[in-house]
Amino acid sequence: MAQIDKFSYDNGIVRNFAVATALWGVVGMTVGLLAAFQLIFPSWNLGLAETTFGRIRPLHTNAAIFAFVGNGIFMGVYYSLQRLLKARMYSDALSKFHFWGWQAIILAAAVTLPLGFTSAHEYAELEWPIDIAIALVWVAFGINMFGTILKRRENHLYVAIWFYIATWVTVTVLHIGNNLELPVHGMKSYPVFAGVQDALIQWWYGHNAVAFFLTTPYLGLMYYFMPKAANRPVFSYKLSIIHFWALIFIYIWAGPHHLLYTALPDWAQSLGTVFSIMLIAPSWGGMLNGLLTLRGAWDRVRTDPILKFMVVAVTAYGMATFEGPMLSIKSVNAISHYTDWTIGHVHVGTLGWNGMLTFGILYWLLPRIYNTKLYSNKLANAHFWIGTMGILFYAIPLYWAGWTQSLMWKEFTPDGFLKYGNFLETVTQILPMYAMRALGGTLYLSGVFVMVYNLRKTMASGTLVRDEMTEAPAREVAHHEGVKEHWHRWIERRPVQMLLASTVLILIGGLIEITPMVLIDSNVPKIASVEPYTPLELEGRDIYIREGCLGCHSQMVRPFRSETERYGDYSKSGEFVYDRPFLWGSKRTGPDLHRLGGKYPDSWHYNHMLDPTSMSPGSIMPPYPWLIEDDLNTEYTQAKIKTLRKLGTPYPMGYEEIALDDLQRQAKSVAASLNGDGIKEEGLENKEIIALIAYLQRLGTDIKPKPEAGN
Repeated sequence: MAQIDKFSYDNGIVRNFAVATALWGVVGMTVGLLAAFQLIFPSWNLGLAETTFGRIRPLHTNAAIFAFVGNGIFMGVYYSLQRLLKARMYSDALSKFHFWGWQAIILAAAVTLPLGFTSAHEYAELEWPIDIAIALVWVAFGINMFGTILKRRENHLYVAIWFYIATWVTVTVLHIGNNLELPVHGMKSYPVFAGVQDALIQWWYGHNAVAFFLTTPYLGLMYYFMPKAANRPVFSYKLSIIHFWALIFIYIWAGPHHLLYTALPDWAQSLGTVFSIMLIAPSWGGMLNGLLTLRGAWDRVRTDPILKFMVVAVTAYGMATFEGPMLSIKSVNAISHYTDWTIGHVHVGTLGWNGMLTFGILYWLLPRIYNTKLYSNKLANAHFWIGTMGILFYAIPLYWAGWTQSLMWKEFTPDGFLKYGNFLETVTQILPMYAMRALGGTLYLSGVFVMVYNLRKTMASGTLVRDEMTEAPAREVAHHEGVKEHWHRWIERRPVQMLLASTVLILIGGLIEITPMVLIDSNVPKIASVEPYTPLELEGRDIYIREGCLGCHSQMVRPFRSETERYGDYSKSGEFVYDRPFLWGSKRTGPDLHRLGGKYPDSWHYNHMLDPTSMSPGSIMPPYPWLIEDDLNTEYTQAKIKTLRKLGTPYPMGYEEIALDDLQRQAKSVAASLNGDGIKEEGLENKEIIALIAYLQRLGTDIKPKPEAGN
């Protein structure tokens, strides 16, 4: 007879992550709503550098992904893992370190990003000291999770745990790979890879941050909490096996679909497209497995708000994972890329899939650990309908805006000229859609406030069962020789082998795509006329990064007639060999800037930064007066030159000793140009605006297009 062990589940850590999920959800969505309103009313930054769109947009994405969804993941994992394994977490100390460490990282992001400390890598903007902290906390989480798995009382690992394991190992690999960087000082670094190589590695990370932080752990939560809420078993064990292994193998290849029609080699673009289309099958396998779990429970869906949230979540997952592969088809991507269509697509996933599933889990979980009932089903139902309407009012206008943008960008007159040659015309046309999006965001956030009130009242009506006593038979390592069972049961009993198998599968795609780009020089052809940035241009580039200009402006002219007519010659991979980090962007709220150099006089840029509407009436870009008021900080210019030389930028040995002389010489030249146009400010040559102008005037000028035959 098996020994019965008595032990307790740690609900205290679950409660902590649940509260943090709700708290950071409010914060992250509020910042996002502020950013949405700034696209209609630029003055809503209140004239502060720290609250401009370019600085708070990465704050919003990091808060939504790593603060709201991240805490939601840990809440669900800590609750479900203990019960699936019939074991308390391996270490209470590690659980606490994980919780407080993660909150400290979020606070560090909330401080540093508005201050302009950013690596400019999308979804990975945090600078190197915080990257190290993330790694330490993530490793602590992994040790705690695997320690619990190894001391489990249940032989077989349920499907949710497969997804938790794959999430942990893949995020580890992605975080390390995308943050290979060399520090300049305490809050500044340059990535090891440059230009097209940096772009490929970033989107290998960026797409798979969506895959393995916003998707695979939430699929694990779906597989646990949806059957629990419906009181039904998972529809198909076999389908879950196919879903898991196919998904983690295929997903890792799809990153290059973010770089279609760019300077990335065609072979890499094609790989990304092929595997992205293949993703439909495993993604929809998971969606159908979730929805069909509710067979026989559809009557309850009509009345149970928790199941409503979960049904909409899984449906949104299915919609997003159908649309994503469609957007990776080149002919579709030619329409969607750089438009708000992509923003709408992303938010169907985040607001629908991540948001609604998180809300459903919170409503299901908190009453149980507080040994009470949900305070108000009516309020939960109200939240459901407000949130659902918020998603519709958010996403549909952005689809409309995206199609409008693309059609206007590409339209020619019968005489062969761009119909909308002034990019600003394509911006003012979609302002009503931006207003509708802000309304949708307001609705969605209002629903979250309703939830917070409902959950607060629920918690007040009960008492936290911090250590939930339970009992289970001690684990017996059974011998299965001669016993017929499903082949997959073998690996379910061996978590270390599952970890290794998952690691091998996710490494294959990354290595095949990235290794040739790093080791084979012909993948990045050199251009003799392309030279490193001057010290002043380098400082201006870092100001451009600090202000988040890449959030609205791309630096990648694609080989379409509409783009070469509007911007100039299409971009070549060899032009970016000294770009650390790459700044191709992913959205055009303003025009592409790669061929901006020499297009306007220096005074145009000065006045444009001081008051954008003076140069572009109707512009929604905010003014940047501090660039004109603040002196350029050259304290780290020499260190930047040294660091970049270590990374392969061909600055001569010892150049850092004369770099400041070169910087001042070029700064005086730009200031003299401004003086000649009537801009006479005291100490003008020492201001940040001079460096930014020098950088903008350099863009795209290293190569000249060949003259056409006969010219």
